[in-house]
Amino acid sequence: MKFAQGSRPAILGSVLITGITMLIHPLPAMLMCCITGLIIWFYRDPERDVPRGAGLFVSPADGKVVEITPATREFAGESLKIGIFMNAFSVHVNRAPCEGVIEYMDYVPGKKIAAFSSKASEINERFYVGLRTQHGAVLLVQIAGLLARRIVCRRRVGDSLARGERYGMIKLGSKVDVYLPVNATVKVKIGDRVLAGKSIIAGVGE
Repeated sequence: MKFAQGSRPAILGSVLITGITMLIHPLPAMLMCCITGLIIWFYRDPERDVPRGAGLFVSPADGKVVEITPATREFAGESLKIGIFMNAFSVHVNRAPCEGVIEYMDYVPGKKIAAFSSKASEINERFYVGLRTQHGAVLLVQIAGLLARRIVCRRRVGDSLARGERYGMIKLGSKVDVYLPVNATVKVKIGDRVLAGKSIIAGVGE
């Protein structure tokens, strides 16, 4: 099983503590075994078969589609917004929806209300990543939720991303909004379950 980048200290630390507790008493050892299992599950990062084809946008996150609406946002301008809610049991690694070059980044501190709320996109802690693509501007927004403690982005301005490529993660469930070109055709509906880097959420030029 593949694990998310940066997960080694947490996993190894938990395994070490579990081993120590096994030498002390079976009850705390059983508890630590459960905690270690949850940590390993949280940091899992399965490989995905990324769809091929021109003009396709894949989901940037595992989770449930909770928003599909026209929107206007910095960098992206007039756009099609698709919001994906990640619960605590989702794979937390985020992926690029399409090929592009990062031209914009911004961190905004904020609250940590439940991420499935539409107003979380405006008031919660969040991190913006703007891609310049052959189809126009695409904006990704990692949004901290009620349980999320940390937003991680492992790329910088000037980096190129391929469709489905990993670029960061949100620890302990939250939401990712993606703002696509306004002429994109939606391929999902509210309530659909999607997988990062695999599920096609929209397309252009069809």
